[in-house]
Amino acid sequence: MKKKFAVSFLTIVFLFSSLSWALAIPTQQRPDDGEVAPPAHGQTEKNQVKTGGLGLETSAESAVLMDAASGKILYDKNMNKSLPPASVTKIMTLLMALEAIDQGKVKLTDKVETSENAWKMGGSQIYLEPGEQMSMKDMLLAIAVGSANDASVAVAEHIGGSHEEFVAMMNDKVKKLGLKNTRFVNANGLTAEGHVTSAYDMAVILKEAMKYPLFLELTSIKHHELRGGEFKLDNRNKLLWWYRGTLTGKTGWTNDAKYCLASAVERDGLRLITVVLGVPEIRGHYKESMRVYNWGFAKYRGVTFANAGDKVRILPVGKGLVDKVEVIAGDRAAVTVLKGEDKKVAHRIELPEMVQAPVKKGQKIGEMILTIEGKEVGRVALVAKHPVEKASVFTQIYRTFEEVFNFGK
Repeated sequence: MKKKFAVSFLTIVFLFSSLSWALAIPTQQRPDDGEVAPPAHGQTEKNQVKTGGLGLETSAESAVLMDAASGKILYDKNMNKSLPPASVTKIMTLLMALEAIDQGKVKLTDKVETSENAWKMGGSQIYLEPGEQMSMKDMLLAIAVGSANDASVAVAEHIGGSHEEFVAMMNDKVKKLGLKNTRFVNANGLTAEGHVTSAYDMAVILKEAMKYPLFLELTSIKHHELRGGEFKLDNRNKLLWWYRGTLTGKTGWTNDAKYCLASAVERDGLRLITVVLGVPEIRGHYKESMRVYNWGFAKYRGVTFANAGDKVRILPVGKGLVDKVEVIAGDRAAVTVLKGEDKKVAHRIELPEMVQAPVKKGQKIGEMILTIEGKEVGRVALVAKHPVEKASVFTQIYRTFEEVFNFGK
């Protein structure tokens, strides 16, 4: 009787284990960025992540964690390895477009016409037709939110005159940024021989793009409608839903590139950039990015002295149409330190007592120096918020007489 009971019990355990194992197998595994339930908080998959010397390893072929304020590298794995980035490429496409807008070469209201070359792009698209026109802003939204390959080429042709010329501009920008492991062949990230970047290089490109408020605005939109609501876009970057503090990001996937994601997150004054390339697991680019961020936010703290555009001081202006100018931080002034070391951080401001007109908007007037234990770790330019024109000789003479008159009173 006991033997029969033991056999029956083992049989039940075996059947239950087999059923549980079968139910654990995903019913569908497809290489896309579709919206799915997020992984459980703090979840660690077996054989995917082990604890290393820094307390963190990742299944990404290449990864980097960067302090967005200083560009300091907090963690890396093969960060300089050249790999195909897939649609993460579009961060550079957006950066080039926003630079062209900032320089007055194009406008958000421009009508961008679709060429046959743009129309024939495959993959993610908004199904532009040859000759179809759409505003530059809507095209950029299609790229930032919908990862549209056809819109990427249409924008490239509008700005560069041709797709090839725009790509040459992208590679010129790569050189200006001092990046050594990146070469672009197209503006959308479709598989092409020699089209590569590295986790570090892409982090630098994302840091540069984040200087434009419009970039953060476009890439943080979760849903958008085109063509009067007929075409709906859902952002491919699911960190916007799943991870608190997500500011921006761009996903990518091809057979060659596997799963890729470049993103930025800010919590409690600490802004971090993470890039993961070559993640083999479906939707693993989200899991690995969150794992890297969790590690970073657990170890580091951000100390912010000023955000870009914050008023620092008001200075008198000599020989100007107005007698004072507001000085603002030209960039975010922040320092990242290990938790518990924030009291070692300080800053000092170097500004003249007075500036002489003319003063241009954005003109550098001084600097904010950031230090840790007295050692300089960074500088942020302090710039003029508005222009001040030089007063005419007649106005200056009149003011001199006025001062004398008022003094006499």
